[in-house]
Amino acid sequence: MYVRDAKNREEVWLLDHIESMGLDETAFRSRDYVVAVDEESGEKAGFGRIRVHKPDDAADVCELTSIGVLEGWRRQGVGAHVVERLVEYAGDEGFDTVYALTGEGSYLAQFGFQRIEESELPEVLQDRLEAKRDGSDPDAVPLSIDVAEFRIPDPFREAFKRAPEGRDEADDEESPEDFGIDPESATYKYDTGR
Repeated sequence: MYVRDAKNREEVWLLDHIESMGLDETAFRSRDYVVAVDEESGEKAGFGRIRVHKPDDAADVCELTSIGVLEGWRRQGVGAHVVERLVEYAGDEGFDTVYALTGEGSYLAQFGFQRIEESELPEVLQDRLEAKRDGSDPDAVPLSIDVAEFRIPDPFREAFKRAPEGRDEADDEESPEDFGIDPESATYKYDTGR
């Protein structure tokens, strides 16, 4: 299992899963995402994004958003490693503090994120929090972490190393029907009739 940058060709996959999980897809750009992938099967297990806000009259602000783990991969440390990679990227881009606006604050608290007062948020995120509450996440609260303070508890690291072994079996295999193709009657361009 590893976490890598999303590829442009994964845009549809990302959008499908963001929609099915009810996550925020505001200002979607696939290049802002990372994807967790099982190195043996190549199967995608989770994803997340950093969104950099560039207000005209203030310093840039980094937000973690749209973090999701596919059903069969949950409780395997996948989300923790997605968050870790995003925080690393934020640090690489020069951010000391990373924000998250989510109703899942207890999950992020395991890594050192702390709830903050709305008044402590940069102005651009105060507006964003209001929009999230009106849209994709009515229970969203503001959280932040200093990049240097981020930690993954050991059980998450161990679960991530063993993720394919402990995986809940789910039918993630794509079939022709997923693409609206009837395999009984479909013909293919290079079908030889054999």
